[in-house]
Amino acid sequence: MIFDTHAHYDDKAFEEDRDAVLASLRGAGVGRVIDVGASVRSLKRIPELAAQYDFLYGALGLHPDEVGQLTDEVREQITRGLKNPKMVAVGEIGLDYHWDVEPHEVQIRCFKEQIRIALQAEKPIIVHSRSAAEDTMSVIEELYGAGSPAKKVAKQEALKKLQPDSYVEVPGKEWVWKKEIPEGPGHHVKRKGIIHAYAYSAEHARIYTGLGFFLGIGGVLTYQNSRKLKKVVKEIPLEYLVLETDCPYLAPEPHRGERNSSAYLPEVVKAIAAIKEVPEAEVEAVTWENACRLFGLSF
Repeated sequence: MIFDTHAHYDDKAFEEDRDAVLASLRGAGVGRVIDVGASVRSLKRIPELAAQYDFLYGALGLHPDEVGQLTDEVREQITRGLKNPKMVAVGEIGLDYHWDVEPHEVQIRCFKEQIRIALQAEKPIIVHSRSAAEDTMSVIEELYGAGSPAKKVAKQEALKKLQPDSYVEVPGKEWVWKKEIPEGPGHHVKRKGIIHAYAYSAEHARIYTGLGFFLGIGGVLTYQNSRKLKKVVKEIPLEYLVLETDCPYLAPEPHRGERNSSAYLPEVVKAIAAIKEVPEAEVEAVTWENACRLFGLSF
């Protein structure tokens, strides 16, 4: 079975046929879906949808474009909503410097505030990061870092291992300098979260997975120009990957440009299987277990 860890079925794009689409997912091999919050409206709508469908769960949070609405009342609404057992994460939260709807300092502050809500509720987070690689990494290291001293390590060693902290290659030298990371308040958390729609380097992927995060892989992997993401999927073990759609957005080939849905995830499974040279059934099984473990659900 397939586990879609990031969907937006509360979106207006599904207004006319939402029930029919959701009712069809089991027949398409989709066993569970996380409907992920983005706006204040979704904080109410997602629990309503989750109550209607046994396979649908929710995440509550404000997208970085919406954090201007993160008032005390909204914080309380998120905190209170997380007491619902079907609300299994805080998200999507993070930084978006592509659209720059809110000032960077506001985005960073609200990102940290929502992470602290997640830590208090003992829930994983779903991270949105676009054109904000360094600041996103800085926040994650600050709040989830396990603490480490700075030291020199062999470049070859650094590249073949999942590193629990950052490192920087020094041109012309065969070593990298790992910067010291303080122990964050969430360093002990076993179920940390997902870097949604992962779009950064394999080097950053090693750091995130070393810190205990999963990488969300969706339709973009099937695009012809996704060489960087294909490299990440090839290098990072399957045990650190989860499937996602971000529907109604980012439909995979051959459906690119259409409204996306969880029923298209077999195309992503096929792409991962081809890159990693494993059976599609193995991709489904491992990513299913990864997601169930992260969200505290039975296998």
